[in-house]
Amino acid sequence: MVVDSAARGRTSQFVLREDTIRFPDGVEALYAVVENPDSAFIVPYFANGDTMLVRQWRHAWDTSSWEVPAGTFDGDEEPLACARRELAEETGLVAHRYLPLGVVHGAAFLSGRAHLFLAEELEESERSPETYEQDMEVLRLPFAEAWSAALDGQIIHSGSVTALCRAAHALKLL
Repeated sequence: MVVDSAARGRTSQFVLREDTIRFPDGVEALYAVVENPDSAFIVPYFANGDTMLVRQWRHAWDTSSWEVPAGTFDGDEEPLACARRELAEETGLVAHRYLPLGVVHGAAFLSGRAHLFLAEELEESERSPETYEQDMEVLRLPFAEAWSAALDGQIIHSGSVTALCRAAHALKLL
C-alpha cells in the first residue's frame, strides 16, 4: 500500500491530513487522519476501594461527560510523567504506585496513543486545573459504581471505559 499525504488543517496540537492510499490493485482512496498527541488515562484506586472521576464539558458532543483523569502529553513528555501531572492537576491526588495497563488507540483516524495507568497509594493535595478545566467537577465514589457506570453506558468516554475495564482486570475484580 502506497500513501501520499497532504496537510489540510493545523492547530497547536492537531494536524488534519488527507492521505491518498493506493492499494496493490491500483485503486486509490482518500483517508482522513488526525495527527494528535499521545495521552495518559489514570484510574485512581484508594485503599478502601474508591476511585475518582472528573466531569467536564465536551463541546464536540454537546454534553458533560464523567471520565477518568486524563490528558495529552506536553511535547516529548514520557507517559508516566504525563499521568502524574494530569492526576495532580485534575484531582489533586499524588500516587506513589503506578501500574501500566497498556496502550490503546482511539478512533481509527487518530494517530495518538492512549497510555493507561492504575494509580495506587494515593495522597490528597491541592488541585491545579488548567484554565479550561476550571468548571471541572471531581467525584470520589466506590470503584464498583464507576465500573458499573462504564459497563451500563453511563460513562460514554471510550478511553475511560477502557481504562476502568483494564483496571478492574488488574485488580482481579473481573
